[in-house]
Amino acid sequence: MSSRVVSRRLGQFIVVGLGLTPGAWLAVRAFNGDLGVDPVETLSQVSGDWTLRFLLITLAITPASRFLGLTQLIRYRRTVGLTTFGYAVFHFACFVWLDQWFVWADIVAEIADRLWITIGFATLLLLIPLAVTSTNGMVRRLGARRWRRLHRLVYLAGVGGVMHYWWAVKADTRVPLVYGLILAVLLAVRFIPRRRRHV
Repeated sequence: MSSRVVSRRLGQFIVVGLGLTPGAWLAVRAFNGDLGVDPVETLSQVSGDWTLRFLLITLAITPASRFLGLTQLIRYRRTVGLTTFGYAVFHFACFVWLDQWFVWADIVAEIADRLWITIGFATLLLLIPLAVTSTNGMVRRLGARRWRRLHRLVYLAGVGGVMHYWWAVKADTRVPLVYGLILAVLLAVRFIPRRRRHV
């Protein structure tokens, strides 16, 4: 096995480990009964926070590769994206299971009546095709051009994630504002033209 393959596998192992760390720590807190006075709210909030953080990290990988020369990060973008989806699913599961107890009539009513839940649900739906088509096989089936077009949905997902957080907190919007500014920068740098290399 070449050193390059070993390096890639080690890198993937580290990225997966870092991605699982917040969830593992949350599980430890739950096991120790350390989720505060409202455990469901804590689970929902922490999982939602990490969903948005990993989504922003996913969006940051391409600019970091392009402008900072960290091209090796591209190989981990898929892993971080799937981590984002995993936390998003857990966040939604907290709502469906722990908050609404699978009462589907109430779940549908909440999604329809509360704007921040509507936006959050729509954002989750945007992430589903990105997760499903994340494999090399799907890239080949769709073709690189159509695959790239489809995966531009991640930009809408970023906007939806920030809006969901903004309306959810209701009062203190400083943290979602910071996330919104980070997202705006990550989207804006994509319009910076590439420098052409002169021979």
